[in-house]
Amino acid sequence: MTNDKLQRLKELLGEVWDLSMAAAVLGWDQETYMPPGGAQARGQQLSTLSRIAHQKFTADEIGQLLEDLAGDAADWDPDSDEARLVKVARRDYLKATKVPSDFVAESSKVASLAIMAWREAKGKSDFSLFRPHLERIVELRQEYANFFAPYDHIYDPLLDDFEPGLTTADVQRIFNALRPQQVELIRAIADRPQVDDAFLHQPFDEQKQWDFGVEVITQFGYDWNRGRQDKSAHPFTTNFGVNDVRITTRLEPDYLGTGLFGTMHECGHALYEQGIAPELERTPLGHGASLAIHESQSRLWENLVGRSRPFWEHFYPRLQEVFPAELGNVSLSAFYKGINRVQPSLIRTESDEATYNLHIMLRLELEIALLEGTVKVADLPEVWNAKMQEYLGVTPPDDAHGVLQDIHWSMGSIGYFSTYALGNLISAQWWERIRADIPNLDEQIRSGNFADLLAWLREHIHRHGAKFEPQELVKRVTGSEIDPAPYMRYLKQKYGEIYGL
Repeated sequence: MTNDKLQRLKELLGEVWDLSMAAAVLGWDQETYMPPGGAQARGQQLSTLSRIAHQKFTADEIGQLLEDLAGDAADWDPDSDEARLVKVARRDYLKATKVPSDFVAESSKVASLAIMAWREAKGKSDFSLFRPHLERIVELRQEYANFFAPYDHIYDPLLDDFEPGLTTADVQRIFNALRPQQVELIRAIADRPQVDDAFLHQPFDEQKQWDFGVEVITQFGYDWNRGRQDKSAHPFTTNFGVNDVRITTRLEPDYLGTGLFGTMHECGHALYEQGIAPELERTPLGHGASLAIHESQSRLWENLVGRSRPFWEHFYPRLQEVFPAELGNVSLSAFYKGINRVQPSLIRTESDEATYNLHIMLRLELEIALLEGTVKVADLPEVWNAKMQEYLGVTPPDDAHGVLQDIHWSMGSIGYFSTYALGNLISAQWWERIRADIPNLDEQIRSGNFADLLAWLREHIHRHGAKFEPQELVKRVTGSEIDPAPYMRYLKQKYGEIYGL
């Protein structure tokens, strides 16, 4: 009987998965190829799909099956796929049943229109075009949080959607330990002679940039038989199953770093999704454990691999072949220092490793203030600029380079930003463990061999999908929960060498 019930549960969850994947295809198309005129209809389509998926997932039959199986699961191996499936599905079900289907449909429709409004607003650098959409999104997020009252903090229910098991207090405690150390490091660097990166800011043929990025991520292990790359205004990764994982990138004609490191970053996300055990597909376990765990993968490949000296000892001669006029007279040492230059910047996605987390802390504070009502949407541009000056010593010249730079708020993804910084911290924890397990890692990277590294990630992280909550997974692999110390060790060693600290 238990097997019949488990099979029936998987059938029903598979249908919900299929609807979600169909919505993901429409979302991918919206960001890549859909003409602007399609926004209204696309919003309606996504709204319908999200409502049907929510209704099917919150159906009484699934609730009864989960209730029946919860008792049986007590006798199963707690780490088995079946036990974890029941546990995770039950957690998701209990959350989903608190949210009306009409609310889900409305949120999807609002976000679809907001994305198009954000795109226009950013293009014109005019926050007023996006403001009413963001005001509605904040209202909906406040309403969503209240479905889960009582809570310790209004931000907790939103954070839990992206980082199961983490609380606002957890994140604030981690950030409070990290912030003064990062500020101290940045100030120490500021007192040293600045690194030259002018050679990165010149015309670079976009097709050659694209082709070189494809070479790199092919060598990383990205499976093009199960993936593709396209262009979008804001790079992202999406998947419609373990055998269809797609990335996008953005190229700047006058700056090499955007396309190069953006491509590596999104490949890290995609490698994670391509590495999830196939038997977890069409279940709530068939995706990454959390956004912080996901971000740990993208930042690992982008920074710990892609900005490392061994990596460029292998790839720089090839890059010089591709761009002989631009880089032929730039030494490897100068290039390595240039791509790791520390300089407070306006744009999060193009910020260096030493200052990146401060961008995230700024956004976390603003999101919390928006939900608490202590900052109004109308005041965001002014408050944003003030905090950028306070945190990073720079003031955006316009809305496009300030409050409008990221797409995530238009998607309704409030509760999301802290995951970026957490991902940085976790990536360094993985890295210390990987170095212990693969002592000759630098030599492998120096020879362009990433097979052992990818295999390690597949074994310890990727294959598990969402079986384990983020803190649990980090502790299982590294022996401790999320800890900023390894990241600070990494930064101090790397930038100590580059800047002679």
